[in-house]
Amino acid sequence: MATRIDRRFAECKAQNRPALVTFIMAGDPDLATGQAILNALPQAGADVIELGMPFSDPMADGVAIQLGGQRALASGQSLRGVLGMVEEFRRKDETTPIVLMGYYNPIYIFGVEAFLAAAKEAGVDGLIVVDLPPEEDDELCIPALKAGINFIRLTTPTTDDKRLPAVLANTSGFVYYVSMTGVTGAAIKSRGAVGDAVDRIKGHTDLPVAVGFGIKTADDAAEIGKHADGIVVGSVLVDAVAKSLVDGKASETTVSVVRDIVADLAEGVKRARA
Repeated sequence: MATRIDRRFAECKAQNRPALVTFIMAGDPDLATGQAILNALPQAGADVIELGMPFSDPMADGVAIQLGGQRALASGQSLRGVLGMVEEFRRKDETTPIVLMGYYNPIYIFGVEAFLAAAKEAGVDGLIVVDLPPEEDDELCIPALKAGINFIRLTTPTTDDKRLPAVLANTSGFVYYVSMTGVTGAAIKSRGAVGDAVDRIKGHTDLPVAVGFGIKTADDAAEIGKHADGIVVGSVLVDAVAKSLVDGKASETTVSVVRDIVADLAEGVKRARA
């Protein structure tokens, strides 16, 4: 049975363009503004939304997303609150896929079975849990798939052909190719190498391949989108939230600056195959 994620990537393919996947931190800079940003993303041009689950020790995140997580936690965000944001979003949008992204610890504390039931009920479509390798699939990946929630795996430049089948074995929805080693927010050094990597991954799977880390502008999105089925943008959006704050609090421009960047990136993905 096709999921929201399957349908959305198929729609974008039919339009001959990559999907625009946007990451925001749930509850950043405060709960109400975070909800307003989430609600605004589809109309701005986001095809798939990654919603960050704030965590106190985000080892794979760069400074911008770490600070976004700290702001969200300071605003009182919790994993239950993240699910509440999805539930609120679903009151007006039944078609845009939402993928929760973060770390296993908050899910473990919540309880895997309880979390998956609540996530499915809220309208979550997929999970990206960056600190659970394939060897730990029984912890969350397999239960998630049984619950009807896609489990999206990360691959990197160091994931060789020997390792790739294990990484892809239980992956569903799409494959997230991290375009560089290191943390979020850095710059892509070789766009050609990204294209080669996407082609290599596609030799192992029929799933869409989305590329993230280092994509900041519409031109980046257009260039990388020549090769990828999806473009993932996060740090630039979370950084825009930070720069919009006045005395550490949301300003009248906080929602609109994120919306404007997403609209610009959406134009970029339309140019990718033009």
